[in-house]
Amino acid sequence: MTVRGMVPGLETPHPVLHLLPGVFHDGDFTARFVSAFDDALAPVFATLDNLTAYVDPETAPTDLLAFVGAWVGASREASTDLSTQRVAVREAVEAHRRRGTPAGLRQVLRHLTGGEVEVADSGGTSWSLTPGSDPPGTFPAHVRIRIALDDPESVDLAVLRSVVTDATPPHVTHEIEVMGR
Repeated sequence: MTVRGMVPGLETPHPVLHLLPGVFHDGDFTARFVSAFDDALAPVFATLDNLTAYVDPETAPTDLLAFVGAWVGASREASTDLSTQRVAVREAVEAHRRRGTPAGLRQVLRHLTGGEVEVADSGGTSWSLTPGSDPPGTFPAHVRIRIALDDPESVDLAVLRSVVTDATPPHVTHEIEVMGR
């Protein structure tokens, strides 16, 4: 992450000299002395005045996007293109709401890869008035994932496996197939 610091020529909206008692306004030495504080504080004021732009996934500087994404737990890789990373950060909260579901898994993988994702699971839901009735789906629970990309070689399967493992319940096995469009 780049450290934001001195910006040559940046004017401060709140000069320190104007915050001092009137007796100090006449001295040239005091004006020059406190101008160093103005130079140091101007980037702070500029950052605070534009804070929403720094934390908005659409306008956050590239080096801060990962930091903002960490706040919301966005799954992203540095090798993923910037527009896909911005979508992943913007929609991370919704993805967490759907976590553990096929729709949530599809959304996370689409954000990570930018590809077309199909998720087929072996589970299901049902209800019954009869105790001990058979659960829906098949055993063991399994998820089959197919991802269609323009460049299938650009995807790191180890990263995908890790993301799928994190996004599914521990007892669910999975297989991932990455193919060209």
